[in-house]
Amino acid sequence: MNQSLIRNLRIRTTSADIEYLLSLTALRRQSELAMLRPQSLTRVLTKCRRSSSLPLRTFSSRSVVFSRGISKLRGCSQISKGSNLLRISESNVFNRYYSSEDLPSHVKVVLPALSPTMETGTISKWQKKVGDKVSEGDLLADIETDKATMGFEASEEGYIARIFVEEGTKDIPIGKLLCIIVEEEGDVEAFKDYVPKPEDDQPPGGLPEASKPAPTPPPPPMAAPPPQPPKAATPPPPPTTPQPPAPVAASAQPVSGGGIPATPFAKTLAAERRVDLAMVTGTGPNGVIQADDVLRFQAPAVPSVVVTPGAEYTDIELTGMRKTIAKRLLESKQTIPHYYLTIDVNMENVIQLRKELNEVLSGDKIKLSVNDFIIKASALACKKVPEANSAWQGDFIRQYNSVDVNVAVATDAGLITPIVSRADIKGLSNINQDVLLLAAKAKEGRLQPHEFQGGTFTISNLGMFGIKSFSAVINPPQACILAVGGAEKRLIVDEDSNTGYRAASMMSVTLSCDHRVVDGAVGAQWLAEFKKFMEKPETMLL
Repeated sequence: MNQSLIRNLRIRTTSADIEYLLSLTALRRQSELAMLRPQSLTRVLTKCRRSSSLPLRTFSSRSVVFSRGISKLRGCSQISKGSNLLRISESNVFNRYYSSEDLPSHVKVVLPALSPTMETGTISKWQKKVGDKVSEGDLLADIETDKATMGFEASEEGYIARIFVEEGTKDIPIGKLLCIIVEEEGDVEAFKDYVPKPEDDQPPGGLPEASKPAPTPPPPPMAAPPPQPPKAATPPPPPTTPQPPAPVAASAQPVSGGGIPATPFAKTLAAERRVDLAMVTGTGPNGVIQADDVLRFQAPAVPSVVVTPGAEYTDIELTGMRKTIAKRLLESKQTIPHYYLTIDVNMENVIQLRKELNEVLSGDKIKLSVNDFIIKASALACKKVPEANSAWQGDFIRQYNSVDVNVAVATDAGLITPIVSRADIKGLSNINQDVLLLAAKAKEGRLQPHEFQGGTFTISNLGMFGIKSFSAVINPPQACILAVGGAEKRLIVDEDSNTGYRAASMMSVTLSCDHRVVDGAVGAQWLAEFKKFMEKPETMLL
C-alpha cells in the first residue's frame, strides 16, 4: 500500500489519517491496525482490499464496523465501544470471492456468533429479499440467539443474489452460509441456480464436516490359511454352539465441542462415557471442563412421561431462550450449594421518602419506584460486604470492585436479566431511567449483548404479583440473588404507642447464597446492611 494509491481512492480522509495508516502498515503494527475506529479509515481499508493492495475482510457486529488484515491478523480482535469491549470471533462472516469464468465477484455471508455462548441461531425474519440493494449498515435479518433476538447488519454494499436459509429455520450452526451479495444488479441472475458447497460454510472449528478428509479405511483382513485335514487317529472335536456376538454399545455421540471449553482428556472421557458436555459444569480456569468434572458428573434421571388416556394437550416447541434458561437453572440447582436467609424490612421511611422525592421530580416526569430503592440499597450493601459481590471461578473466587445489578424481567419469550451497570455510584433517578429503558427493550427483544451478559448481583422482585416471599435460584457464576416479596401492613411492637403496637408496611426479602463463596454469617451481615439502608434511606447519601 502506498500514499498515492490511498489518495487516488477519492475517500474523504485527512493527511494525518493517511500518514497514520501508512505507519501502521510499514511497521507491521497489526494490533493497532485492528483497533482503527474512524469510518473514513474503514472505507480506505475496504477500498484497498478491493484493489488487491491489502487482503482485508470487513466485519459487522450491530453498529460496529471495522476491517482487519486477514493474512496477518489471526485469533480474536478487540475493539472499544464506549466502556464496553466487544470480542469478534475469528470466523469469517463476509467472505469475498473475485470473479472467475463461471461466477462474477461476490460475497458469501455466513451466520455470525452474536453472543459469546451462541452455538446455533434461528432466522426470525429476513429484512431483505433477493434483488434488493444493500448498503453498509443495512439490517439483513433478525436472528434469534440463545439470549435474545438481534439484528444482523451488512458490512458490504451490493445486491442480494441468493438466500439459502428461509425464515423460521431453527438451529442453524455458526458459520452456515446464509446468502450471497453481488456488486452489480445484473450479476444477480448468475446465482439463480447456484448450489452451495460444503466449503462455503465457515464453522468456528475450521473445515465443515463434509469437507474434512475421510478417515483412512482399515486394511483388508488377511485371508485365512486353508484348514489342515484332520488326522485319522484323532477323532473330530465335538461341535460347539457359536456364541452370539457381544452387544455393541449405542453409537450416540455426546455434545463434546462446538464452543464448550474442555480439555482434550475431558472430551475423551466424555466420548467414552457418552456424557453430554453441555450438562457438565467446568471447575477449571474460566469454566473449562476438566477430566474430574466428567468423572463426577451424574446424568439426571429422565422421568417417564405418563399420558392420561383421553387427555387433551398441546406440545409447545422450545425457543433458544427457553432452552438456555432450562440449562442454566438446572446447572445452578445441581452444582451450587444454595442456602437461604430471610429478613423483614420496615418500609415506612422508604415509602415516605419516595413520596417526597416524586413531588420534587414531578416536573421532570420521573416517578421513582420502591424497586429503585431496593437496587440502590443492594448495590451499597455489596460495597459494604464485597463477598456477596463475587463469583465462583472453579479454583478461585473473583471479587468485583464495582456493582452491576441484574434485574429479572419477565417477557413472553422467557426470563431475562438486563444489567443496571455501576448501580453503586448512580442516583435513584438514573437507576429508574435505566430500569425503564432496559425493561422496555427486553420485552421488545432489542437488548444488546452487553446489556444482559455479565453482572455481579441479581434481584428478582415478585412483590407486584402479591407474592409475600419466595426463594430464587442463583444466576451462575454469581454468588447471590435477592428475592423480594410485596410490602403489606403488619402489626409490630411499638413501645412508644399507648397500645404497645402499631401497623407498619413490612416487606420480606430472601437472600439465596452460594455456600462455596458466601458463608452464613457473611450472608447475614449483608442482609443487616441492606436492612439498615432500607429502613434509614437517608444513609444512602452518605
